[in-house]
Amino acid sequence: MSQFASLANHFLIAMPAMADPHFSHTVTYICEHNDEGAMGIIINRPLPITLGEVLDQMQINPSSQLDTSAPIHEGGPVRRESGFVIHTPVGAWENSLSITDDIALTTSLDILSAIAYREGPRRYLIALGYAGWGAGQLEQEMVQNAWLSGPADEAILFDLPLEQRWQAAAALLGVDLNLLSSEVGHA
Repeated sequence: MSQFASLANHFLIAMPAMADPHFSHTVTYICEHNDEGAMGIIINRPLPITLGEVLDQMQINPSSQLDTSAPIHEGGPVRRESGFVIHTPVGAWENSLSITDDIALTTSLDILSAIAYREGPRRYLIALGYAGWGAGQLEQEMVQNAWLSGPADEAILFDLPLEQRWQAAAALLGVDLNLLSSEVGHA
């Protein structure tokens, strides 16, 4: 693993030619990446459900000051029935993975209750499902030019409107996706 470079806390930006409908025009925040594979959450694909609906299904009565219209994201095609919360600050939740000193991924119900009562993390993104890659799979897709990758940006992750995230993540790398061809070819 001496040559291994983790992409944790990086964005994976789907190239315009990405044909897989699960990932076309997506930005995926990589939460974990090691020699056994990778796991991430798509951050720019909303589901047709809101935070209020999820809290209602969980029988959690939110604070009247909570914006219950916040979207729930389609995190990826794996375990679509499971919830994932990317958030900052890290905090002390029952089941969390620290990604950086400031950002964590939490899968336990205690964070949803805290969010509902406005006692949770300052910024968060809630998703159902995740994107996963087996050992060497993501690296192979990178070699095939399926993805651009670059360091994540908290403003894009938490604040930017969803429809702007794909272009903005690429712009961090100096890439204008409008100028890239969707045709795949080899010289």
